Amino acid sequence: MEEIITTEKLSKQYKDVLAVSDLSLHVRKGEIYGFLGLNGAGKTTTIRMLLGMINATSGSAHINGMKVHAGNTNLWKDIGYLVEVPYAYSELTVRENLEIVRRLRFLDDKHVVDAIIDRLNLTQYAHRKAKNLSLGNAQRLGLAKAMIHNPQILILDEPSNGLDPAGIYEIRELLTSLSKDQGVTVFISSHILGEVSRFATRIGIIHEGKLIKEINSEHLEQLCKKRLRVKTKNNILAREVLLQNNLICEEIHDNMFELESESAIANPDEIATLLVNKGVPPTMLNVVEEDLESYFLRTIGIKGGAK
Repeated sequence: MEEIITTEKLSKQYKDVLAVSDLSLHVRKGEIYGFLGLNGAGKTTTIRMLLGMINATSGSAHINGMKVHAGNTNLWKDIGYLVEVPYAYSELTVRENLEIVRRLRFLDDKHVVDAIIDRLNLTQYAHRKAKNLSLGNAQRLGLAKAMIHNPQILILDEPSNGLDPAGIYEIRELLTSLSKDQGVTVFISSHILGEVSRFATRIGIIHEGKLIKEINSEHLEQLCKKRLRVKTKNNILAREVLLQNNLICEEIHDNMFELESESAIANPDEIATLLVNKGVPPTMLNVVEEDLESYFLRTIGIKGGAK
């Protein structure tokens, strides 16, 4: 499949801080690529380099086969972007802000302003000054500016910031439709794995400036660990019984312990029978699956993820 966004060993150094290190990304046409990392992981720095807003210290980036650099303004014709803060002229209305963008984009069709206002559900705020918008509607205005020219590439930095659950759902459905129906390539950064995993087709995890892992979304659930959680009235004896049967247990909080053995997870009834026969029947026996947030934290080595 055609690759639309690529980077090769892209790096950015700020004095003694290496913000991005040897980053190699490959984003294919029509996919929604979720670029995931904690705040400060290097997401926004990467996006700024992709857009030619800042120069890389080393390495290279290409979009649509063209090398990214500050002077290559042709790249921006096919790109819509939202970086960090959705800047707007605060004393101008939503409509006036979008009209300026229309003219800067040399769009002859004046109806595109009405169309994008309707698309981003900003109709009732069209005549409100940007400075009086809520954070969520300011974010919608930023997205409207990014999408007004129907770009084939969208590069969005934390686009869900400030949106309520309904707004997040609307943006998610909109981006999914653009990808599936119009072949738009979406590169979206976020620090929320659960949200991004709902619609991204591929996910890249960045931590401390380095790409830790790339995952196809359909494989994400498979990577989340499962454990068999057990509680008895005598956990010391119960663990001894299980150890005698070559079943490794790990003690956790709330007077419980866990087994990661695939056979135990697949056959909890056999574990129950074993414990009952040895006089330590379980008072709780439950197969639990690591959630996506825990998987993310485990992947980047932060306490809070499953071991």
